[in-house]
Amino acid sequence: MKLWGKVRKLQDKYRPFCTAIVPAAGTSQRMGGENKLLMDLRGIPVLMRTLCAIDQAELVDEIIIATREDQLLEVADLCNRCGLHKPVRVICGGSTRTESVLAAALEADPQAELLAVHDGARPLVRPEDFDEMIRMGCKTYAVAPALPVSDTIKVADMSGLVQSTPERKSLYAVQTPQVFQANLLRAALQSALACGAELTDDCGAVERLGKEVYLAPGNPENIKITTPLDLTVAEGILRHREAQE
Repeated sequence: MKLWGKVRKLQDKYRPFCTAIVPAAGTSQRMGGENKLLMDLRGIPVLMRTLCAIDQAELVDEIIIATREDQLLEVADLCNRCGLHKPVRVICGGSTRTESVLAAALEADPQAELLAVHDGARPLVRPEDFDEMIRMGCKTYAVAPALPVSDTIKVADMSGLVQSTPERKSLYAVQTPQVFQANLLRAALQSALACGAELTDDCGAVERLGKEVYLAPGNPENIKITTPLDLTVAEGILRHREAQE
């Protein structure tokens, strides 16, 4: 184990420059229109928790946040209050996730070889998990954390009539951070926008180009805040973590 630790430290020392991209320009419709990223999560705004976790990841070199134009100043102020140690920039995102991520990707440091895209609404990501995805990204074109689906999934038409039941053992719920070779992600996002492709995650853009995308074990605690119930669950996870410390 000691030898492996030394090898890992050596690999980390010479790994590529990595920019963390945080899309934060959504409208929070399922949260009643209130900006979920600025909502309180045990005394700290959701986005602040996300940024602080990324800041603690050893293999992230800079952070770029893409937010709405009307939130630029508020998010910039939040970043200042975070006391982040890594270079951070707040830019204006687009009307879709794809536009926001591409805008941030184009603003990344020229030496960035890796881009790690992480949802602003996933505040419970662990820094060590973020680092592990970056290590995986050094070995692949594209990688994302994922969890096996535990529920049975049905495919149905608009009327609710079931069309099929996919084999559950081949289904995974994908999380973030998703890590990509920088040039590949930029090209994939530009292609998706040019074709008007509707994407729900950034791996989908790379898949459209026929490139390999790998999945790695995710963390069940790395939930995405989408509804008020998610905030309650996140608070419970944080209480459990605090009790373990």
